Amino acid sequence: MNPGTNRAPRGAKYELRFRSLFEPGRGYTFPCDAAGCVDLDALGERERNSYFRARTTVGRDFAMPAVQLSDV
Repeated sequence: MNPGTNRAPRGAKYELRFRSLFEPGRGYTFPCDAAGCVDLDALGERERNSYFRARTTVGRDFAMPAVQLSDV
């Protein structure tokens, strides 16, 4: 990617999305930085467990995660 292309607005928020391979429209979304790093300390216990589940079942239950600009 060339510097200067696909720049996000200043202060943009990102999310890491794990889409279900079998149920369209289903999956998990977690707040992250532009590089896709999730702050595990900022997640609650339930969210953290869901993150680990999604991450360990990529290719079996979920597609590779994608970093996207948050709608919120």
